[in-house]
Amino acid sequence: MSLDGPRLVALSGSKPNALVILIHGYGSNGDDLISLARMIQPALPHAAFVAPNAPSQISRMAAAYQWWPIETFSMAERAAGAAAAAPALDAFITHALEDADLPSDRLLLVGFSQGTMMALHVGLRRPEPVAGIVGISGMLVAPERLHAQIRSRPPVLLIHGTEDDVVPFRSMELASTALTASGVTVETHVSPGVGHSVGQDGLAATTAFAVRVLG
Repeated sequence: MSLDGPRLVALSGSKPNALVILIHGYGSNGDDLISLARMIQPALPHAAFVAPNAPSQISRMAAAYQWWPIETFSMAERAAGAAAAAPALDAFITHALEDADLPSDRLLLVGFSQGTMMALHVGLRRPEPVAGIVGISGMLVAPERLHAQIRSRPPVLLIHGTEDDVVPFRSMELASTALTASGVTVETHVSPGVGHSVGQDGLAATTAFAVRVLG
């Protein structure tokens, strides 16, 4: 399935030297995440941004997309859902890099919630490492499978609010531990008092990480 979503060209007006792909969460869409990109863009004037919509819409909800349906909230459901959605996102990443004429190490993946699960699942299984992965308010799906399936080890920044009532705050530590065990360099950022959202401090941490890994 071919994905697409809103895009931002480089602020510099020149050919982009980096690409940022933002991956939205359950019930959201690319427009929601591209608004986040607009706040990061001034720090990366030579980067292009794109936020694809997930493969399927949620019935009876306008402009609400999902990477996989959430029915049981079980670990098995997450593992199966991420695996099923992975080929479409992986193909989108490949095509986006080809269209921008950029190598993988000029790509940053930024995910939120279910989008974080997808960014980590796909990004770590691509043979060519991306520049980095930012995971906000998410978790690592099927951590027990990572060691056998990991193909590249880009640096990862995990951001989580202490008051997240959707994805538990402890998910950040669990993901960090599993990623570190698989040889991934992980940074964590705690957002005190923040729920299931992106706080200003989290946005600043994302921007600083993006500038660092993309130069």
